[in-house]
Amino acid sequence: MPTPPLDGLTVLDLSRVLAGPYCTMILGDLGADVIKVEHPAGDDTRRWGPPFVAGESAYYLAINRNKRSAVADLKTPAGATLVRRIAASADILVENFRPGTLEKCGLDLAELRRINPRLITLTVSGMGASGPERDLPGYDFVVQASGGLMAITGPVEGPPSKVGVAIVDLTTGMLASNAILAALYARERTGAGQHIDISLLEAQVAWLANVGSAYLVTGEEPQRYGNGHATIVPYQTFPASDGELALAVGNDGQWQTLCAIIARPDLGEDQRFATNPQRVAQRAELVALLEAHFRAQPVAHWVGLMQAAGIPAGPVRTIGQVLTDQQVLAREMVVTVQHPTIGDLKLLGIPFKFSGTHASIRRPPPLLGEHTAEVIAEYGGL
Repeated sequence: MPTPPLDGLTVLDLSRVLAGPYCTMILGDLGADVIKVEHPAGDDTRRWGPPFVAGESAYYLAINRNKRSAVADLKTPAGATLVRRIAASADILVENFRPGTLEKCGLDLAELRRINPRLITLTVSGMGASGPERDLPGYDFVVQASGGLMAITGPVEGPPSKVGVAIVDLTTGMLASNAILAALYARERTGAGQHIDISLLEAQVAWLANVGSAYLVTGEEPQRYGNGHATIVPYQTFPASDGELALAVGNDGQWQTLCAIIARPDLGEDQRFATNPQRVAQRAELVALLEAHFRAQPVAHWVGLMQAAGIPAGPVRTIGQVLTDQQVLAREMVVTVQHPTIGDLKLLGIPFKFSGTHASIRRPPPLLGEHTAEVIAEYGGL
């Protein structure tokens, strides 16, 4: 089996809940040895359920593979000593404590980097290390609201809505892993580690993307469009006779092709709908015409026609349908690993595939403290 890209690197994971553990799981998937140091009570997500299986929460299992778990109370001399010993030779340290918490335990990150100049440290916070709200706690749901996401999500006439997964936490974790990889590359040139400061709020604001840009250039508040798109039409879901169809017509050529395959050449010839800006202006009328048409046939009928013609379209699936889909399975996005108490455990797979190196699931999500003795022995005993 090829050597993983981050083989030989050690990650000291002091984070809990989602953003930090998701970041370190990505590093573990890439081959790093991730040592998850947990409070004796364990990561909060170990208790986030149901569902549970053999005493382990599905939430915790989702984001903690490829890690070793060692229990240590950082408020005790022994716990702080263990962390210092690991940090002295580690490559990366990830934490998401409230500001000042580690310092009270005698674990100042700047001091740890002085002891180990090659150490890369990363702090995940709710609002960032500076500014008037730096001390506020960060929860995905609250940041979805305060960071603007909920204002543009949900039905046109309904209330603001959150996304169905903790998208701010997950995005922050992805950005954190990207930043760490960049710091590793910089270390190859300079020989020195550095500190990375990332927050849920900044991650959320950064990926407002075109919606944020639209406000910056117009000063107008973006609106909610439900499953529609602010600047492209038709680009939304439509009810078919047996379910919902997702249709994404991205340019005028695709629009003409769509009109042909649904046997509505009159719509393609209608100058009111000839260009995308015109279709956006006539959104309500055009959507009503298409809705009436699509209701006449099942989803599979429309998807088959559109995919054959190169029009982006697909069914709106349930999670169960997605995780049994042949393309998803062919790409190994559902994998089975052996867990010490659960036995066969199905997990979501790794979304990136390398041609020369290899990312893999080498360890199942660890039991609380499963590797405490092993880690203590490796780092000189206590």
